[in-house]
Amino acid sequence: MTNNPHISVQHLNVSIGNHEILKDITINIPNKKVISIIGPSGCGKTTLLKSFNRLLDDTPDVKVTGKVLLDGENIYDPKAEVTHIRKKMGLLSQRPYPLPMSIYDNVAYGPRLHGNPKKVELDQLVETQLKATGLWNEVKDRLHAPATRLSIGQQQRLCLARGLAVEPEIILGDESTSALDPVSTSIIEDLFIHLKQKYTIVLVTHILRQARRVSDYIIFVYMGKIIEFGPTEELLLNPQKELTKEYVKGFIS
Repeated sequence: MTNNPHISVQHLNVSIGNHEILKDITINIPNKKVISIIGPSGCGKTTLLKSFNRLLDDTPDVKVTGKVLLDGENIYDPKAEVTHIRKKMGLLSQRPYPLPMSIYDNVAYGPRLHGNPKKVELDQLVETQLKATGLWNEVKDRLHAPATRLSIGQQQRLCLARGLAVEPEIILGDESTSALDPVSTSIIEDLFIHLKQKYTIVLVTHILRQARRVSDYIIFVYMGKIIEFGPTEELLLNPQKELTKEYVKGFIS
């Protein structure tokens, strides 16, 4: 499963001030699969996710050692170009953050930022990405209405469409359905399962049922270390490590 990893993490350590968050993380993330990161609150799940696209750079007093290879390129190399790295990754946060502009302009924002596409190209791109996220039929008659008028679930799908519009390789989700109602959550989960045909998807989730529904693989993180990594059904139904067994059974929270 890891012969051709999309992301390869090698001896990654992350600390903030004197506090160690991640300790000697080594893992290979396979291409075009859904991988869920699970573990108790405060165990380092989100820090691990953010390490994949240099979002930790925005945190004061952060120190990162080790390597994160994206397509073989170490993104923490001093010569690495951060904008280029982040363009390869779409990020879905816990809550949707649509830009204060129209639905159309939200999706068109990235392509305009990175180039000068013609209007006919933008029109096609906006339609394509809104269709990819299941929004087109819901918003095609009000593309120039403010994005903030959409429901929370629609806003999250719009943020996903905005991320896809810059043609990333990887989608990162940080508990990206935690603020959504069950119907919107189900739609987003179905999108993840469908989108893995084109993208590698890495999700942080605190819901084991969700990890089981959408993931091909699971990473179990505890106290800043990877305890176990394996195929979803295998890890949840037949965990090899005692800590994993306790977490899956609900003895660790």
